[in-house]
Amino acid sequence: MLIAFNKPFNVLCQFTDRSQPPRATLAGFGLPKGVYAAGRLDYDSEGLLLLTDDGGLAHRLTDPRHKQDKTYWAQVEGTPTADRLQALREGVQLNDGPTLPARVQLLQAPPALWPRDPPVRFRKTVPDAWLALTLREGRNRQVRRMTAAVGLPTLRLVRAAMGTHALEGLQPGQWRMLDAHRAPA
Repeated sequence: MLIAFNKPFNVLCQFTDRSQPPRATLAGFGLPKGVYAAGRLDYDSEGLLLLTDDGGLAHRLTDPRHKQDKTYWAQVEGTPTADRLQALREGVQLNDGPTLPARVQLLQAPPALWPRDPPVRFRKTVPDAWLALTLREGRNRQVRRMTAAVGLPTLRLVRAAMGTHALEGLQPGQWRMLDAHRAPA
């Protein structure tokens, strides 16, 4: 079984939380029993999360050796100059080593997204922009660290696709079954 889920902002990618007070988890969205997240999406990030009951499939979806593209839409603070975009494309130096090169595109208009609750802060005097970034690795908070390294802090981060699977109109908290045979071999 393979499921595409649009993880809302401030929801954990697990079914339980032992912190006090407890945070929202996947348990509140009516997902089938026995599935678990194939990979992670940070608590404060949104978008596509794949879930499965097949450990081998989860491994193929998330193991860096399988080089599954992950595409994110990042709303960043500041002006993405040609030099900053090129630095992201070439890979940037992080405290845990250099990143692999990324595909990066400045979006001319924000992607058609749902409103976020709470909304992203708006500052009249500081410009923002949207980038589409496609990575083939998945370090902890990698997109946020990459954009910060080039002087473009991330304000909002949405995963739009993993491999051949995309959000395709799912609203936050919604999920749908996918064809597991479309997953990597």
